[in-house]
Amino acid sequence: MKFTKEIARLRRVEGQARGVIRMLEDERYCVDILHQIAAMEAALRATRARVLGIHAQDCVQEAIESGDKEAQRAKFAELAELFGKAGR
Repeated sequence: MKFTKEIARLRRVEGQARGVIRMLEDERYCVDILHQIAAMEAALRATRARVLGIHAQDCVQEAIESGDKEAQRAKFAELAELFGKAGR
């Protein structure tokens, strides 16, 4: 499976989210909570970048190799939109 590492990373994020909920419930120190949220955000950004890379390598490459101009334009537009969203 090509997404094995990403699934594992998201399971860790899921555990971190449960930990943050417990921290909030226990009214832990805000800075500690914010550190955990920042770690989750970093893990999500890394996962997003990896999945985007896989998409470019697999899906976009497939459209290029197909020779289908319409599929190529669609994948290029899709990729441009995804990169735009990733930058936000």
